[in-house]
Amino acid sequence: MKTSELLSELSDCLKAARVTAEVRKVSAQFFSRVKGQDLDTVLAVCEELLEQRKGHFMVIAFDWAFRMRKQYTRDTWPVFEHWLKEYVRGWGDCDVFCTHAFGELLAQYNDLFARVIPWTEHPDFWVRRAAAVILIYPVRKQRALGLDPFLIADRLMHDEHYLVLKGYGWLLKEVSRYEEDAVAAYLIKHRPHMPRIAFRYALEKMPRERREMLMSL
Repeated sequence: MKTSELLSELSDCLKAARVTAEVRKVSAQFFSRVKGQDLDTVLAVCEELLEQRKGHFMVIAFDWAFRMRKQYTRDTWPVFEHWLKEYVRGWGDCDVFCTHAFGELLAQYNDLFARVIPWTEHPDFWVRRAAAVILIYPVRKQRALGLDPFLIADRLMHDEHYLVLKGYGWLLKEVSRYEEDAVAAYLIKHRPHMPRIAFRYALEKMPRERREMLMSL
């Protein structure tokens, strides 16, 4: 498999793509060219896509990485963390990557949560946002044993970037689907100093009566 030829063909097919759904269609079509390879080979191709630093290529790289999820091992973690810090450059890339491929890896290896915690102090806002967003997939799939979303919320509570505040608010919102009382108690406890934007995100999926009660605090 010649990656240079694959990139060229992908570029030609992506010229007509206008929305993410069309990019994902191209991604699915071309994945048949690599799916028979081992994980390391496919991730190497994904990295070459990421090195192009083009939005469509990044979507495809993260999609292919997710499609290889049955082959993930603990050794996949440093590869994904490198991608997060080297190639992600905004909230969109962060969310695509962390709510699928990277989130699935954490769902498989919950004990790697300790490696997420230092991200809350990273100088790049998308890495700090990732500290919250990566937990969303395991929470949704109820494969989050030992993960502590409230610890992440504590550490990001007064972050200077609004997209990080939205990120941990979104995480708490997802947690509220399964642990509504725990999230409500957390919001009541931190209401005096919790940024409003995170607070509002966190209660969005609660029943109307409880939502209105919390908003009135």
